[in-house]
Amino acid sequence: MTRTVYYTATSLDGFIATADHSLDWLLTRDNDPAGPMGYDGFIAGVGAVAMGATTYRWVRENDPGWVPERPTWVFTHRELDLVPGADLRPTADDPARVHAAMVEAAAGRDVYVVGGGDLAGQFADRGLLDEVVVAIAPVTLGAGAPLLPRRVELAVQEVDRNGEFVVVRYAVVRPA
Repeated sequence: MTRTVYYTATSLDGFIATADHSLDWLLTRDNDPAGPMGYDGFIAGVGAVAMGATTYRWVRENDPGWVPERPTWVFTHRELDLVPGADLRPTADDPARVHAAMVEAAAGRDVYVVGGGDLAGQFADRGLLDEVVVAIAPVTLGAGAPLLPRRVELAVQEVDRNGEFVVVRYAVVRPA
C-alpha cells in the first residue's frame, strides 16, 4: 500500500534550512545512509516524489549532476530550469489534485515529500500525509525554514540513532 511520507532532517530547534535556504549545517553531519532509518532503505521504497520549488532550486545549484530517478512533481508558481530528460512535472495545482497521479506513478511504493515543511503541511491539511520521518541533528539554527509550520498530531512509531542523529518515525494521527 502506498504511503505518503515526509522524510527530512531538522535542527534541534525545528528548522530544515537556514534563513538563506542553506543545508550546510546538515551536510557536515555524520550519518549512515544504510543505517537505521537511513536514506538508502527509505528511497528504495519510493516510487514518486513531491518537491517544493525552493528545494528543487537548492539541489540543482548544489548538486549540478543530480537527476531525479523517479517521477517528481515540483510544486511551484515560477518557471524552473528543468533537468533535460528527467521525469519532472512542474505543477501549481493543489496537492489534493495531483496526489492520485503521484500514487499511480508510485506503483505500490511510497510517495516521498521532500522539502519543504509547508509543502508537507499542505499534504497533511488535506489528509494525505501518512508518516513523518525526522532525523534530528545536534545543532540549533535560531531561525530558518520550519520543519512543519502548522499543527499536525503525530504518534511515535519508531526511534533510533543514526550517527549524530536521533531518528523518529511518526504516524500522522487523523482527526476523529
